[in-house]
Amino acid sequence: MSDTVKLLAFAGAREMIGEAELAFPVARGLTARGLLDAVCARYPRLVPYAGSIRVAINGTYAAWDEPVRAGDEVALIPPVAGG
Repeated sequence: MSDTVKLLAFAGAREMIGEAELAFPVARGLTARGLLDAVCARYPRLVPYAGSIRVAINGTYAAWDEPVRAGDEVALIPPVAGG
């Protein structure tokens, strides 16, 4: 059985994935960048937006090289506009 993270998708990311929350499999040694790449591979509609999405791990914005571990809560956060 694969290890998973709780993947949360907000706003446009949720629309491209089709779900707000799902269990997403992770491999040992995966980074925030690697996770975003894996999500984009699984959900190709997200690819055009990948350059503007931020990744948060356990409630904190992550550096691209930050490790992602099984059991983490990972959020995909697109840019927010408003006024």
